[in-house]
Amino acid sequence: MCLFGHSVSVVKGVCLLLFLLLIALSSSALNLRRFTGCAVREFTFMAKKPGCGGLHVTTDACWGRCETWEKPIVDPPYIESFQRVCTYNESRLVTVRLPHCLRGCGLCLTRTTECETAV
Repeated sequence: MCLFGHSVSVVKGVCLLLFLLLIALSSSALNLRRFTGCAVREFTFMAKKPGCGGLHVTTDACWGRCETWEKPIVDPPYIESFQRVCTYNESRLVTVRLPHCLRGCGLCLTRTTECETAV
């Protein structure tokens, strides 16, 4: 028997393949909960200061979890540890102009201004 010009076995094979693909895609969200390692992910931060409006800034950032462990040992330093961390290959400073600032508002200096705020 043919269905739209294809044999039933071909249609069954395509349906099985689509079903397996659907299962794989739907379980990928669950796998993120168990994901161990480093990844690059897009984050949005809010740049703001008193007297000005806020500005959303989107950038790539490190994300992930790494396996770490510690175990006691008899000799100094009395502990053996294994710790991996996610870190950046490069970073760069970016200056943005905040909207709706009050008159006389000046440039923020990173040495005197907190520059880490997550949305």
